[in-house]
Amino acid sequence: MRDCFCTINLDQEEVYRTQVVEKSLSPFFSEEFYFEIPRTFQYLSFYVYDKNVLQRDLRIGKVAIKKEDLCNHSGRETWFSLQPVDSNSEVQGKVHLELKLNELITENGTVCQQLVVHIKACHGLPLINGQSCDPYATVSLVGPSRNDQKKTKVKKKTSNPQFNEIFYFEVTRSSSYTRKSQFQVEEEDIEKLEIRIDLWNNGNLVQDVFLGEIKVPVNVLRNDASHQAWYLLQPRDNGNKSSKTDDLGSLRLNICYTEDYVLPSEYYGPLKTLLLKSPDVQPISASAAYILGEICRDKNDAVLPLVRLLLHHDKLVPFATAVAELDLKDTQDANTIFRGNSLATRCLDEMMKIVGGHYLKVTLKPILDEICDSSKSCEIDPIKLKEGDNVENNKENLRYYVDKLFSTIVKSSMSCPTVMCDIFYSLRQIATQRFPNDPHVQYSAVSSFVFLRFFAVAVVSPHTFHLRPHHPDAQTIRTLTLISKTIQTLGSWGSLSKSKSSFKESFMCEFFKMFQEEGYIIAVKKFLDEISSTETKESGGTSEPVHLKEGEMYKRAQGRTRIGKKNFKKRWFCLTSRELTYHKQPGSKDAIYTIPVKNILAVEKLEESSFNKKNMFQVIHTEKPLYVQANNCVEANEWIDILCRVSRCNQNRLSSYHPSAYLNGSWLCCQETSENARGCKPCTAGVPADIQIDIDEDRETERIYSLFTLSLPKLQKMEEACGTIAVYQGPQKEPDDYSNFVIEDSVTTFKTIQQIKNIIEKLDEPHEKYRKKRSSSAKYGSKENPIVGKTS
Repeated sequence: MRDCFCTINLDQEEVYRTQVVEKSLSPFFSEEFYFEIPRTFQYLSFYVYDKNVLQRDLRIGKVAIKKEDLCNHSGRETWFSLQPVDSNSEVQGKVHLELKLNELITENGTVCQQLVVHIKACHGLPLINGQSCDPYATVSLVGPSRNDQKKTKVKKKTSNPQFNEIFYFEVTRSSSYTRKSQFQVEEEDIEKLEIRIDLWNNGNLVQDVFLGEIKVPVNVLRNDASHQAWYLLQPRDNGNKSSKTDDLGSLRLNICYTEDYVLPSEYYGPLKTLLLKSPDVQPISASAAYILGEICRDKNDAVLPLVRLLLHHDKLVPFATAVAELDLKDTQDANTIFRGNSLATRCLDEMMKIVGGHYLKVTLKPILDEICDSSKSCEIDPIKLKEGDNVENNKENLRYYVDKLFSTIVKSSMSCPTVMCDIFYSLRQIATQRFPNDPHVQYSAVSSFVFLRFFAVAVVSPHTFHLRPHHPDAQTIRTLTLISKTIQTLGSWGSLSKSKSSFKESFMCEFFKMFQEEGYIIAVKKFLDEISSTETKESGGTSEPVHLKEGEMYKRAQGRTRIGKKNFKKRWFCLTSRELTYHKQPGSKDAIYTIPVKNILAVEKLEESSFNKKNMFQVIHTEKPLYVQANNCVEANEWIDILCRVSRCNQNRLSSYHPSAYLNGSWLCCQETSENARGCKPCTAGVPADIQIDIDEDRETERIYSLFTLSLPKLQKMEEACGTIAVYQGPQKEPDDYSNFVIEDSVTTFKTIQQIKNIIEKLDEPHEKYRKKRSSSAKYGSKENPIVGKTS
């Protein structure tokens, strides 16, 4: 058996890793990662590891998907066979090359050809053991009977080396050439020659590591005297390697990959207006927002941009209320209220994720920290008890945690975001209207969301909601699962009001008897009453700072160390709406350093050349700039975004900055000697002002446009269905194509579909122009569109 975990990588850079699943050959992870990709990449890779406590973790195998192939797998689950991890195939980056063919006249007047190879630079080489590499290149002229090799200098600690070295090779010699030849034939066919560039990391005392290669046939110069281009590095050609490999197993993935080309704001006006009118359309099923949910293959694709857009314009509450009301029409039993996976429930789930983050942190985080750090055993399943475990002690531990968590939740109504309270109030009203004879339904309508879909889910997976920095260990996950089950049942109004638990396990039924007291019912009822009233619950936002982000990064020392050199130290960073602090370790109360948010003047990327480190950014404030290195490009981007948003409205924000550091008496970027010299590059502008809900409405509308475009065939079918219903005054006899659509008013729905199609058609034109311009502007061989060379 193995202890397995997976990592998600952009080329060779790890951006996420899963929890460790212990003692299994068929581990089930069921983890979701959503992230923006801040840089170009060749492969999205997934590595499966066997965890090793004493030595390095063993790489079992990998799945590497080319960027251009991602769209073929997007949106559906696929089993991928694991491929062996071969160090010669682990490559990334590109190389800039220039070739020239010169003709030289020898002393006796004959002509021979000389090849000039100018290796200019490389970009995006991988990190080796988390550090920038020490790269060098070998340049070879290879033919059937020759292999001339030359080598560049080693460039220290950089992933973007500038070589700028020129090498000369004789290609053909005259027949009268008399000196002893270095190769067997006097003249060689130029068609058979190729230039090979190999990149290596200088290992000093250990073996050099292969970083990639390119092969360029010399005959690219047949029509031009000079050839210059960027090439993507390729894996090494292992011609003698057996094609048969052992079966390493498979990895099941569900990847959703999207690329958005966002046009200027004025293009999106009509589509945005149509979507924002949706809550007012009667019936709601004839609205553009509802139709989007109907025609998308996966409702989740539609829900995320839709909820964010409606939330941004304060239109989510009326829309969610209307679609929930439509849901209730099909609900026959009050006990199953909002249990399905409909457009209404998904919209509310997404809304709670977006606006409820801070609410979860102030309510659950302190107790979850205590549970994860104390490691008390809470196992009450007789079959799973370890030797020496006392079931009564475990039961007491579990009860203590459940009581503490339950008590905190039911006293937390003042922290519940206003928009959640408003939606819960609406749900309560429409549930009472639908089931007037059931006195409990007004509570179960709210508890089915706030307990079952919000608190219980956050308790069982705290890392997903950024309540814990890492995955809990297996014992803690088990404890959290038992607590979550109990909290879920305690909050389930149906279980409480009928004094029945929904547990299948007898040990859980036995444990739950401890909580079947009047006090718990009264507490839940009071809490549900408070969060579903129309009063504003949030207390102005001035008393408590909003917790925004935290994590481990490296910061450059502000002063000098004893030996006089500046260095980088690992610190735990924490950002609230008031201040950025860093501590020696997570959970520490004493900050080593604090920057008030109001003092931040700019947050920008820092050029790698400053300290030969990747993924760096700078927080420019009223004192010295703070230089920080994140663990990967995704994390660096997230920190820059959130810091920019929280400080956007600060007075005295800078309009320009220095992209490099101030070292040895001058700025590396512009060579200015004064430390207070004005920046030489304009600051990044246009970041959204809202710190809690970061919504770029143009991008969300672009996403919705893309979804409508992808779903045009279904939209067409829906339009046909409306026509059929309008003509025959009823559904068609063979409703196969149309039976899945909800069409309450065929005339209004038809009109909305017509509007959608007209808007999409008008938007298609600028998109097509943009695509043509983009494809023609990025020349093949440019840095943005490098040449993909020969692969093995």
